[in-house]
Amino acid sequence: MAFSYNKLWKILIDRGMTKEQFRLQAGLSPTTIAAMGKGEGISPKVLGRICEALEVQPGDIMEYAKAQD
Repeated sequence: MAFSYNKLWKILIDRGMTKEQFRLQAGLSPTTIAAMGKGEGISPKVLGRICEALEVQPGDIMEYAKAQD
């Protein structure tokens, strides 16, 4: 499966927030940020922390992207 987090990265840009600031605010590991950068899935628990930290809904930050063959 492949996911796109482009919406999340745009939110961070719009808010003037670096990925490191975001990572610390949401309590995420560097490994999670790296996985998201590669379009990998994240756990519902992590998704919840992101939504809480940024006050958004899951659809505001990610979408399913059909895997390229």
